[in-house]
Amino acid sequence: MNPTRRTLLATTALWAATAISSAALAQAYPTKAIRVVVPFPPGGGTDIIAREVTQKVATSTGWTFVIDNKPGAGGNLGVDAVAKAPADGYTLVLGQTSNLAINPTLYAKLPYNPQKDLAPIGLVASAPLVIVVPTQSAFKTLADLVAAAKAKPGEINFASPGNGTVAHLTGEQFQKTAGIKFQHVPYKGANQALTDVISGQVHLYVSSVPSVLQQIRTGKLRPLAVTSAKRVDDLPQAPTVGEAGYKGFDAVTWFGFLAPAGTPKDVLARLNAEFNKALQQPDLRKRLGDEGADPLGGTPEQFAELIRDDITRWGKTVKESGVRLD
Repeated sequence: MNPTRRTLLATTALWAATAISSAALAQAYPTKAIRVVVPFPPGGGTDIIAREVTQKVATSTGWTFVIDNKPGAGGNLGVDAVAKAPADGYTLVLGQTSNLAINPTLYAKLPYNPQKDLAPIGLVASAPLVIVVPTQSAFKTLADLVAAAKAKPGEINFASPGNGTVAHLTGEQFQKTAGIKFQHVPYKGANQALTDVISGQVHLYVSSVPSVLQQIRTGKLRPLAVTSAKRVDDLPQAPTVGEAGYKGFDAVTWFGFLAPAGTPKDVLARLNAEFNKALQQPDLRKRLGDEGADPLGGTPEQFAELIRDDITRWGKTVKESGVRLD
């Protein structure tokens, strides 16, 4: 047989075997529990969304999900663990704006490349941020806060879930917009920050809505403004930052599932289909909405495009803020 033809036949056979193997893998998948890494502590917005969505998929498919909270380094530890995990579809991460779009510019040495080391599955939800103060605070409106900050530059402190998070940079962006200066107090996640702002140990907190919605509802926190372009249905009393006098201000955080790069495309497609199906269900949409999140969905390609665009967008904010982490 002609050597070229022999090579061609061998290559074709290999391709066919690979295609059959990939299809068989997707058809059988999953055969065991799927670990979902949440790169933040329990109780925060990312954790809440991960549990709600995976529970809905588990109920409809019979699949088993195990939530693994791996906080640290602004979400880098958890994301890096998934980037280096086997690309077999059994380790996923619920990434979000900070660790996928902000950290590439924020950190001098990031242990993973979100565009090369991870395979997007699909967007899950987005959520605006909210500026809150303890109910005993003298600040009743955003104007009160700005006036106090102008009177005493650097003396009012604001908490965030950590350096380089969307909340932190949104706070920095607002300071620049309003021409004021706060003292930033970073925490390792939402829980301790919430405790300290409720007790009045810090003056204000910038957070995703899902992380603080229950505390607002129970009267422990007062919302001064939301950072999205439009009001949040669950916080009708809170104006947007734009409505409070800073037109055009718009900052939200988004959440999406990813797998290690190299995960079979058929497996990614299966996961994408199940997550999208779950996100169309009225009960899940209501639960996410009740937590202050807007259900999304979409294709892996759309998610990849958003990551690329937001690396550019938030990278500019990071550079303007002067924040840089090792």
